[in-house]
Amino acid sequence: MSDKPYKVILPESEIPTHWYNIVADFPTPPAPPLHPATDEPLGPDDLAALFPMGLIMQEASAERWIEIPEEVREIYRIWRPTPMYRAYRLEQALGTKARIYYKYEGISPVGSHKANSSVPQAYFNKIAGRTRLTTETGAGQWGAALAFAAEVFGLKCDIWQVRSSFEGKPYRHAEMSVYGAWSIGSPSETTEIGRKLREQFPDTSGSLGMAISEAIEVAAQDPNASYSLGSVLNHVLLHQTVIGQEALKQIAAFEEPQVDYLFACAGGGSNLGGISFPFIRENLEGRQNVKITACEPAAAPSLTQGEFRYDFGDTAGMTPKLKMYTLGADFVPDPVHAGGLRYHGMAPLVSHAYHEGLISAIAVKQREAFEAGIIFARAEGIIPASESNHAIAGALRQAKVAQDGEVILIGISGNGLLDLPAYTDYLDGTMLDA
Repeated sequence: MSDKPYKVILPESEIPTHWYNIVADFPTPPAPPLHPATDEPLGPDDLAALFPMGLIMQEASAERWIEIPEEVREIYRIWRPTPMYRAYRLEQALGTKARIYYKYEGISPVGSHKANSSVPQAYFNKIAGRTRLTTETGAGQWGAALAFAAEVFGLKCDIWQVRSSFEGKPYRHAEMSVYGAWSIGSPSETTEIGRKLREQFPDTSGSLGMAISEAIEVAAQDPNASYSLGSVLNHVLLHQTVIGQEALKQIAAFEEPQVDYLFACAGGGSNLGGISFPFIRENLEGRQNVKITACEPAAAPSLTQGEFRYDFGDTAGMTPKLKMYTLGADFVPDPVHAGGLRYHGMAPLVSHAYHEGLISAIAVKQREAFEAGIIFARAEGIIPASESNHAIAGALRQAKVAQDGEVILIGISGNGLLDLPAYTDYLDGTMLDA
């Protein structure tokens, strides 16, 4: 047995006290969001109908460190800090010369990283006097996370889930119901926008852009409601930086001087930004030279095939215009199992980092992703989320050509225990290679 540990679990005292805001350290500032009607830079008052002021100020902040409220850190204690593992058995299975580590977010109550943002979002809405949250969800991880957080803080929660996932992942909306939330497949008959989309696209599998439009419509009509988003916006990625801050301490505890390669899945950008932004800071300050790779689905390749321009975050054009890599707000991806990655655009902060050359990106097809997930599960015992499989696939590509002693870190955004039908499709040979 190696004298090196299999895992590093930080004590609760090491839960970060502040979120890290990469805006403060970008060499060039990212482009501001624009008002959808005037194309003028967005001001705080323009967002007040949808978000509480606490989140709006985080969205617009250029401060490097933003304090995490004690009430949020108290809930974080349920699962944070999350563990980092040395993947000895995976290394052996691959015969690689690299040392492979993974940061595992699947131990949260909802099984993914999404709770890192749902809890503060629910908290800031609660103290602002809001009583209802509306949201969209793709595969269901974000919907479950917001349902959990809403229950913690005594808020009502209504969720529009992309139809392909709503029908294909029934246990996801069952999970939301356990936490007391209401959910429905999108596009639905419950909103004006949903009815129009169903009429225009009668056989659509739905998309995150469509579900966002429905959730925003309802929130905008209710003065007691706020809209909550699980990815894309600055404040969401801000909250997720607890992942990367812990990872830096854990890789040091493994006595590794630095990480050579970091792989994380990317759909809207919250998971990628959460683990990578603290490492980008290390790169910018000259302490590390980490090659960071966003691993997106070939079915929604916004970074590798999209255009860097202003676009709406939703299908109906209700959101502010965001400067991001986009496939077009009306783009509907193939109904792949990684529903959490089926988004037409990419977070503006991730897009800016990619445009500035601070990260790279690859597109991974569905079968390669699940092949990697099964290799990982059989070696490490953890069944990864469908989305996380894309990061594992990227890491396996590098592990096969790694030089002796290279260090690879994988962000595992969640567990795949509710994704087992997808694994069945792969194992029985019926999975489409989208």
